[in-house]
Amino acid sequence: MELDLLFFGFAIPAVLFAGVSKGGFGSGAAFASTPLLAMILEPGQAVGLMLPLLMVMDLTGLKPYWRKWDWPNAKVLILGAIPGTVIGALIFRAADADTFRLMIGAVALGFVAYQGARKFGWLAVKAKPFRPLAGAFWGMMAGITSFISHAGGPMLAVHLLSQNITKTGYQATSVLVFFVANWMKFIPYLMLGMMTPQTVWADLLLAPVAIAGTYLGVYAHRLVPERIYFTLTYGMLLITGIKLFYDGLT
Repeated sequence: MELDLLFFGFAIPAVLFAGVSKGGFGSGAAFASTPLLAMILEPGQAVGLMLPLLMVMDLTGLKPYWRKWDWPNAKVLILGAIPGTVIGALIFRAADADTFRLMIGAVALGFVAYQGARKFGWLAVKAKPFRPLAGAFWGMMAGITSFISHAGGPMLAVHLLSQNITKTGYQATSVLVFFVANWMKFIPYLMLGMMTPQTVWADLLLAPVAIAGTYLGVYAHRLVPERIYFTLTYGMLLITGIKLFYDGLT
């Protein structure tokens, strides 16, 4: 991995985009930074490079959203992410990454279609109440997909956005869940050799970009009205779902 102009030409926009997504839009599209980096790095390097930066973003985002999260949802999602992280670590080397891309993309696209049908009156379904078992399941799925490609955001969105949750409650819950989930991944990533002295040095150089992107996302979250916020969130899910599905097929 060469820390040259090509690297930073890809890395800076990728990290900035991830920071904005994690700081203000529920992490739904933050994982798009990993495929972008994978265009110039080995996939394992790209994933390993992003983890410390995502942890910096999580830490930066905790203060603005402190105790604004939905604790019952956060608790079951975190508990579900524990076995999900273990499963992700066990299958990381053996699994076909394209299969996971197809699965995540299909879920994201299906959820956007479902919400669109509700919005336009094609499907009359009441918002679902909090369901602990459903939260644990989606937390486990988020743990698996987050470990493999930092793509847990759509899984949380499927669970949280199906409830009557405010934009800040959704954002704060996502920040807390991924703060814990990313720390769970740290030791397994080290053991798998996904973080090297080169990636650590690159992380130090890119950390200010991660912090700036997160604060920019926090500002955007406060500025954007709730209706527009969720429209943007569904738009991000649609774009990332299409991208994952396309990547899985090709």
